[in-house]
Amino acid sequence: MVSVLNCKNNQKESVYHAACNGALYSRPFIESFEETPMLVAVLTYMGYGILTIFGYLRDFMREWKIEKCHIAREREEQKDFVPLYQDFENFYTRNLYMRIRDSWNRPICSAPGATFDLVERSSNDYNWTFEYTGRVVKDVINLGSYNYLGFAENTGACATAAGEVTVKFGVGMASTRQEMGNLDRHEELEKLVASFLGVESAMAFGMGFATNSMNIPALAGKGCLILSDELNHASLVLGARLSTSTIRVFKHNNMQSLEKLLRDAIVHGQPRTHQPWKKILILVEGIYSMEGSIIRLPEVIALKKKYKAYLYLDEAHSIGALGPYGRGVVDYFGLDSKDVDVMMGTFTKSFCAAGGYIAGRKDLIDYLRTHSHSAIYATSMSLPVVEQIITSMKCIMGKDGTTIGRSRIQRLAENTVYFRRRLQEMGFIIYGNNDSPVVPMMLYMPAKIGAFGREMLKRNIGVVVVGFPATPIIESRARFCISAAHTKEMLDRALDVISEVGDLLQLKYSQHKVLPSLDRPFDETTYEENEE
Repeated sequence: MVSVLNCKNNQKESVYHAACNGALYSRPFIESFEETPMLVAVLTYMGYGILTIFGYLRDFMREWKIEKCHIAREREEQKDFVPLYQDFENFYTRNLYMRIRDSWNRPICSAPGATFDLVERSSNDYNWTFEYTGRVVKDVINLGSYNYLGFAENTGACATAAGEVTVKFGVGMASTRQEMGNLDRHEELEKLVASFLGVESAMAFGMGFATNSMNIPALAGKGCLILSDELNHASLVLGARLSTSTIRVFKHNNMQSLEKLLRDAIVHGQPRTHQPWKKILILVEGIYSMEGSIIRLPEVIALKKKYKAYLYLDEAHSIGALGPYGRGVVDYFGLDSKDVDVMMGTFTKSFCAAGGYIAGRKDLIDYLRTHSHSAIYATSMSLPVVEQIITSMKCIMGKDGTTIGRSRIQRLAENTVYFRRRLQEMGFIIYGNNDSPVVPMMLYMPAKIGAFGREMLKRNIGVVVVGFPATPIIESRARFCISAAHTKEMLDRALDVISEVGDLLQLKYSQHKVLPSLDRPFDETTYEENEE
């Protein structure tokens, strides 16, 4: 393990990205990003080329009214309007996306737990419209929801508490926090979040996306520099743009690229005037939801201190899902939360609710209460949602008097390691960190995006498939999200189906053989063993 941290394992250099500054890490940090095989890359480009050619052919046939499906053709009353989308976006939507549109927006009719019930639908016009068949597909194994700790339940302590609050307070607040919408439960939630994260103060918001997009402009402005990871979420990107700050992008999780931008910012200052930047803000995420990678936080903090910058950490996917106590990536690396200037996270994943939070020093939170658009103008969080968060967070912290929360954190860690290892042993190319519950499995070719989703659903497994433009054009993938609610039997069933479909669609691309290892019994030693 030490050799991995010190980058001495040259045999795995083409497959694994390991932390090169071992002194900053108390645990092994291994991320797998196997390169796309050359033949697969060529065939993928050819696949998109063939789809493009046939797309233009279909457009030609629509123009001459030969194509049977006329829904894709622009309506006569719209011809004099300025196009809403660019030509290529229109073309891509008509001829590529629509062909596999049935893989997305599938309606479910049950709680999105470890399994769910799915409303079956069909299309007679190449997915332009859908009709419900009246059939419900029961007990589909859910490998797509962000239900990391299994709190997406319609029974149990959380559901009971939310129901009681609904009866007492109702659902809607009908006011902002600064007017008539500030209840004692909101303040209790914020105190609980601050205690959970080990910081002075915290503030809750009703929407996770707005937590980023509306608060970053309050923290940075003209004359400030924002250094953003190239794979940051759209909410971070939008927030940075709305701030009117200068934005520079560094390569994903690449500390050399980040340090170069920091050094240049200190040496050269602002463009034209060369005056020092008013503020330098680094934007990163805890877990990147498309890559499954974990931020190299010890190195980021070291650079932040070295160059006197500020750090904004988005823990949407990592809070609750990482660390021995579920406190996110800071807990995962055993770091001090005071070293992160702005801690942001959402309640939509591990807590299975809605909204987000900003946490940090008290003066920071007091400033945001009067300067954040999301705090001033947004309606207060719904009380049933607040109660769901409070109940689930107390469960994670052990304040409910049980060890259920700790056991769920442990179960998620074990499920993640087991699921990732089995996929690699089967020969699939898997991206991301070994401990990340977000597991991208590479599909590459465009025809296999829809085929994989459909074949998995035929076998009662629900998955999320992703392609261009959400990913690079030759890096289409399936994204699995592991949950503490998944039993070993569920995971084994899903893995058997993935292997079967992988053989059917020839998805086992990996050129690096991973030897199978004996299954270790699930116990409560995952984090302790890793720390040793």
